[in-house]
Amino acid sequence: MTTHETSAAPLGLRERKKQQTRERIRREAYRLFAEHGYEATTVDQIAEAAEVSPSTFFRYFPTKEDVVLQDEYDPALATALRARPADEPLVDAILNSLKGPLGATLRQDREDLLLRTRLAFDDPAIRARNVAEQERSERAIAEIVAERTGRDTADLEVRCAAAAVIAVFTTLVRHWVEGDGKEDLAALYERHLPLLSRGLPF
Repeated sequence: MTTHETSAAPLGLRERKKQQTRERIRREAYRLFAEHGYEATTVDQIAEAAEVSPSTFFRYFPTKEDVVLQDEYDPALATALRARPADEPLVDAILNSLKGPLGATLRQDREDLLLRTRLAFDDPAIRARNVAEQERSERAIAEIVAERTGRDTADLEVRCAAAAVIAVFTTLVRHWVEGDGKEDLAALYERHLPLLSRGLPF
């Protein structure tokens, strides 16, 4: 998945070069995964394709799994949510955030995102690591909820709200992958995330 700049401040030359290198490594890794499969692709092959040394690869990604698991979507969502009005309901704030650049990014990165999420669900090693990533995402959302409500991140209701949001995200992404990414992911969020704000009316 492409790394995306989440700050309005322009990056310096050194940071731009680092970002370009990270994107090149990830792009070549995904190309090789698609051509040869994740397990058959080695770090050395990725490094060679990206024209970097294996040691440079490991400076950007501690393991091969991290090429799949690391992304900038959580920081991008957090930035977008912090820009929304504080009194806007959480679900509305998320949906409105997805209507901006973040939603455009989801559509732009469709193929990479599809490959990445398939691996996250199907590969045993990545799936195990992905559980920890989901917990990290929950904590990130909980921090946003706490900021917007003036409550503590340890507040059980705050934690439950964050867990519910991530659970819906995960279910929708799984549905999207099972359908080969044919549906618009942002549209799926817009259609089904309001289930939470309606209080699960079953």
